[in-house]
Amino acid sequence: MDAPVKGVDAPVKNMNAPVKNMDATIKDIARKAKVSYATVSRALNHRYGVKRETRERVLEAASALNYSPNALARGLVSRRTLSMGLLVPDITNPFFAEVARGVEDGAQEAGYSIFLCNANWDRSREERHLALLAEKRVDGIIMAPVADRADAVETGLPAGIPLVYVNSAPRGTENSYVVIDNVRGGCLAVQHLIDAGYQTIGFIGASEDSATLEERLAGFRLAMRRNGRDVEESFIQLGDFHRETGYHIIQDMIQAGRVPRAVFCENDLLALGVMQGARDKGLAVPEDLAIVGFDDIPLASYPEIRMSTVCQPKCDMGRMAVGILLDKLAADDPGAVSRRILLEPELVVRRSS
Repeated sequence: MDAPVKGVDAPVKNMNAPVKNMDATIKDIARKAKVSYATVSRALNHRYGVKRETRERVLEAASALNYSPNALARGLVSRRTLSMGLLVPDITNPFFAEVARGVEDGAQEAGYSIFLCNANWDRSREERHLALLAEKRVDGIIMAPVADRADAVETGLPAGIPLVYVNSAPRGTENSYVVIDNVRGGCLAVQHLIDAGYQTIGFIGASEDSATLEERLAGFRLAMRRNGRDVEESFIQLGDFHRETGYHIIQDMIQAGRVPRAVFCENDLLALGVMQGARDKGLAVPEDLAIVGFDDIPLASYPEIRMSTVCQPKCDMGRMAVGILLDKLAADDPGAVSRRILLEPELVVRRSS
């Protein structure tokens, strides 16, 4: 018997760790869950047409059997990399972090890995990331675009790579998307402020030429018009999407002595900046200035903030985008699969208004 080599530790196996059963098959899962093979495939790949309780039963059966798909074998058969690209404009924004979590969860359940790219609100950087994802030979791309026109996004995209938009869709696109009804969301926010009795209402948004800005501002104007309110154009202020922008805009308005009684902000980060900027100038929220944001990021519900906002189902949006992309990848002609999902926003009223 050879003597043990000094200084080298033999690997220690964790005898309690679950072992994936590479021999378990879809048929085994179907038998245990008492569903068809096709239902198992759709449930495991997070596709449409499976009831929630059925999907949960299939996933429980797969877990009980320690089922693990052989990704290498699947990739060889399908000639795919079993990877997806996710391109967002600002990963530091908690909204996009939640969308990314939904995308990653849905992709992982389907056996796919994710390449995450951050455009940092830079269109040229967005273009470079799209080229990089093509070089990585991802099977498909999910993106929240910086560019506001389809030709600016899709012209440089290599043919044959399916694309699904999430959060916003550029003008003129024929691709699938999952977005919120921004006009409706803007109406909800402003109607709430009007119903609460606020007489002068402003809008703070980002100056980027985007469909999101136009739609939420259109919702603001629509609610004002429906209620016979005049829009004071000086109360519409634009900057960028960051918290610091909201902070400086409201401070400048206070310094100039032209402050509305309430403001609707294009996103929650701007609204948080407005809240801090107003308080630093001695204004109380909502006693002196009422605020409503958009997105319902986790910070909005913190006890010391308690900000009213329009809620988007962030994680669910990411999962839906993955489901659409998987359907495209499963189709003989991915371009023939077109789904355009417009989600209903929900107003969440808290202390700030």
